[in-house]
Amino acid sequence: MSAFHPPLRSTPPTSQMAVVPPTITPRDARAVAASTVAFPLSAHETAARVRVALQEDEAFNDISTLATVVGTRHVRGAIVARRDGVIAGVPLAVEAFRQLDASVTIRLEAEDGARVKAGDTVMALTGHARGMLSAERTALNYLQHLSGIATLTHRFVEAVKGTPVQILDTRKTTPGWRTLEKYAVRAGGGTNHRHDLRSGVLIKDNHLAAIGGDVAMAVARARALALSGTPVQVECDTLEQVDAAVAAAADGVLLDNMSLGQLRAAVARCRGRVITEASGGVALDTVRDIADTGVDRISIGALTHSAPALDLGLDFDGL
Repeated sequence: MSAFHPPLRSTPPTSQMAVVPPTITPRDARAVAASTVAFPLSAHETAARVRVALQEDEAFNDISTLATVVGTRHVRGAIVARRDGVIAGVPLAVEAFRQLDASVTIRLEAEDGARVKAGDTVMALTGHARGMLSAERTALNYLQHLSGIATLTHRFVEAVKGTPVQILDTRKTTPGWRTLEKYAVRAGGGTNHRHDLRSGVLIKDNHLAAIGGDVAMAVARARALALSGTPVQVECDTLEQVDAAVAAAADGVLLDNMSLGQLRAAVARCRGRVITEASGGVALDTVRDIADTGVDRISIGALTHSAPALDLGLDFDGL
């Protein structure tokens, strides 16, 4: 059996950092925060992505702000958490404000992966009122969406605390957002499943249907086609399929919508031989029971496709 290497855990969210949060000034070349979780985009990629988002919002032609705010007006503002959560997306928000005001100064009070309480300041800004107002929505869209994913992931991770199980995401991501959404999962303390269709083999029910249900043949063909070392996983709806996957020397089994009793039986069949992953209909009130069956991993599509946005707002001082 080829070695099946589960993804490494990211650094868990941290609420109390020993370092002093940095202040990003107009003289700084970087807009990417040096947080506890490695941001996946380069400075160039970050700037390009954010510019597209600002152009989509016509932020450079904000007629409401141009009509009501004089160009020389300076303000202080702060992005504040309205709810408890885990922050993700700070580098994107920073870049949005910088593109609308090259002279803005930003002090980061919470970086990606940090836990915040309602009322906590995420970042404090000083700069031109027009730039801050025009960048506000784009910056908050990034922060609220990605922080929502990080927050929900953290809740699942906390729910299985004390067990060795890993909380994984899936490929159920917003088109064009996968890299960032999977990053937000890591910021919340979760682990990424395969990033795309090339990075791992997952033989699902429809694949098996296309090959007459022959698990052994499907695994053998996958091994022949994929690069050496590529993990091969088989989705199993029944214990018979689990037995077939183990006999075929698959690296892992995805136990789809199985009952707790079935999961325990599958773990017993696979222990020490095949990595076990539970999936399907996992909720915060059931994930602990699933973890207690002894599975190695639990994958949850809702982390990226159904996470509610974290409530954050931009408050101005004296505008």
